[in-house]
Amino acid sequence: MSIKVMNTKSSDYKRVFDHFDEDGNGMVSPKELQRRVGLICNEEVLVEDLEIVVQSLRNIGELGFEDFVSLVESDEQKEEEKLEDLRKAFRMYEMDGTDCITPKSLNRMLNRLGESISVDECVGMINRFDLNGDGVLNFDEFRAMLV
Repeated sequence: MSIKVMNTKSSDYKRVFDHFDEDGNGMVSPKELQRRVGLICNEEVLVEDLEIVVQSLRNIGELGFEDFVSLVESDEQKEEEKLEDLRKAFRMYEMDGTDCITPKSLNRMLNRLGESISVDECVGMINRFDLNGDGVLNFDEFRAMLV
């Protein structure tokens, strides 16, 4: 007798999958996907678009659990890649080794990019997005500014 133990992440995926699988047949149809994604995103998603996504993963027109996990994990991977790109961009502006963007480091980078802007103008730019009022942008404030 073999018992398959799922890790926590897999177990979470299974609960979500079961929630999407409204009719309990072990497959998620584009229509089921449309209803759940629409509720989560609070906007209408075209079933035709979801059919294309499902067809790209499986030719049978529905998603099994493994396909569902692949779809979710590819979205997570894309988000991680976006976050890493933001970190790289942040490091370009954060030239002083302070782990934050100062008016001076912002001014230097903008000048390198051909923008003629004063340090005082950089102070104003930073103040618009400086959520904690410390006069500099940390990574979270930088990310919030760009999102």
